[in-house]
Amino acid sequence: MNIDVSEIAAEKIAEILLTAETRHSFLRVGVEEGGCRGLSYTLVLDEQQTEEDVVFNKDKFRLLVHTKSIPYIDGLEIDYEQSGMIGGFTMNNPNAKASCGCGASFRMANYRGEVKKCD
Repeated sequence: MNIDVSEIAAEKIAEILLTAETRHSFLRVGVEEGGCRGLSYTLVLDEQQTEEDVVFNKDKFRLLVHTKSIPYIDGLEIDYEQSGMIGGFTMNNPNAKASCGCGASFRMANYRGEVKKCD
């Protein structure tokens, strides 16, 4: 299991975690059903690690991934792109067979998830 984080994304994640209410927060990376392609990425701050989490120790922070999300995001590359006044995290997933235009939702060859209209 591997998740790569670009240098600029790592800097942004570390910055977000430093401004969080607690310095012991993790960034939880996962997948949930929904989105226009059926599966959507989740990136949330979390303070609690469970026995079902895999921890990835990066230089300045730690990522948590629930074991249920691993088959969907093994090999995921997280980057951060800035365009004018707007910036955000991008996901490059080698497991995705189709992605939506905004990159937040994807479909796999053997699992489509539950397609829902994007907010």
